[in-house]
Amino acid sequence: MASISAAAKASAAAFAHKNELAAAAPAQQQQQRRVSGRRARSGRVRAVATPARAPRAPASTGSVKSAMTMTEKILARASERASLEPGENVWVDVDVLMTHDVCGPGTIGIFKREFGEDAKVWDREKVVIIPDHYIFTSDERANRNVDILRDFCMEQKIKYFYDIKDLSDFKANPDYKGVCHVALAQEGHCRPGEVLLGTDSHTCNAGAFGQFATGIGNTDAGFVMGTGKALLKVPPTIRFVLDGEMPPYLLAKDLILQIIGDISVSGATYKSMEFVGSTVESLNMEERMTLCNMVIEAGGKNGVVPADQTTFNYLEGKTSVEYEPVYSDAQARFVSDYRFDVSKLEPVVAKPHSPDNRALARECKDVKIDRVYIGSCTGGKTEDFFAAAKVFLASGKKVKVPTFLVPATQKVWMDIYSIPVPGSGGKTCSQIFEEAGCDTPASPSCGACLGGPRDTYARMNEPMVCVSTTNRNFPGRMGHKEGQIYLASPFTAAASALTGYVTDPRDFLM
Repeated sequence: MASISAAAKASAAAFAHKNELAAAAPAQQQQQRRVSGRRARSGRVRAVATPARAPRAPASTGSVKSAMTMTEKILARASERASLEPGENVWVDVDVLMTHDVCGPGTIGIFKREFGEDAKVWDREKVVIIPDHYIFTSDERANRNVDILRDFCMEQKIKYFYDIKDLSDFKANPDYKGVCHVALAQEGHCRPGEVLLGTDSHTCNAGAFGQFATGIGNTDAGFVMGTGKALLKVPPTIRFVLDGEMPPYLLAKDLILQIIGDISVSGATYKSMEFVGSTVESLNMEERMTLCNMVIEAGGKNGVVPADQTTFNYLEGKTSVEYEPVYSDAQARFVSDYRFDVSKLEPVVAKPHSPDNRALARECKDVKIDRVYIGSCTGGKTEDFFAAAKVFLASGKKVKVPTFLVPATQKVWMDIYSIPVPGSGGKTCSQIFEEAGCDTPASPSCGACLGGPRDTYARMNEPMVCVSTTNRNFPGRMGHKEGQIYLASPFTAAASALTGYVTDPRDFLM
């Protein structure tokens, strides 16, 4: 079971106590004492940046010499420094290195070139290798990539290699998991306070667990593989305060698309994006993962959510490694604050060809679509499919366009077939999807999110218009360079499948 140190429990308890004090304080004091210690502000609460803060004041307790953000604290601990400032370059000890079938062969090649053909990885239990991108294909080069991973893992005795050999039936491969970012979480590799690096830009997904997680290139990964260390520049932090009750027609995908639309795809370049507030606290872990997954779409170095009881409950039984969460100090310095009243937001989409090309879903009701895709690390988790099933169940109708379902992992696939959807009278997602006329849920993988070989399931091999729960809509992202992708939440994707047009899910959920 998950192990949290006594110091961590005290830290988490203090963090929770601070929230309780804030709830009981007068209005002005409450704003000053919220979870993130954000400063009092007035006026509308839609993405308003505050002026630059004063220099950081010294911390009053512990060994920390100055107030720091979560990200600064994690990197300070990993570099054995008492304190850090944004912009500093530091060597950090890496807790987990992940690579997959696309970047793994390159990383391995660099490792062997620089450290020697007979070199050993720095820690065979801290290297996690997950084939997931180009798996269910007849493409010989894609299949060879997995062979390279397998040979290396056998040679190095890598403990966490999630192999697949039988491509005809993924269920015949007990070690195979599926999409790396979701598998990392499900298999207990994501822990508060740690440093996780991966050869994939969406490694920031793991920041949902209160850890520093970011993508790196093959060269850096090859060095980490040999030394367990990485040279990182400490990013400054932007804080996003999301408060208010989450409307029943919104999901975390709407929240992150709203944010990216406000700050642009370069608005958080090489910055940490910290998510706090009552709305964030109410989200389950999978929804928090969606928030952090897409910070890279705003140029962010990493995203992070403070660990709390929801985090600890998720980790129960998944890891035996002791971990210790950290939290931003009340006087920590942030580049800027953005604040949202979530109760006033509406379902949104990102129109082609950029994640910041935001529009309200109801404004796109005249956009005729050819297909819907529900899957990926961003939109292929269990909760994502439950959300889609909720829309299909509420409508009682059949889809009007081909609707492709690609579970992120084996566990998600099993959940789709085994867990009853609340309010369905005992029906599972798979039963609801079948009744709605969707395609049968496919083998777990990244699928068509990154395009892949031409025989990849649901790849767009012709110019089409697709509503997708994936994370990028650049030209050619899902295959054909003239394809048009509308990024959306599972609610909006399911609603659009039922009409054949981009559709606001409130048409079915209210």
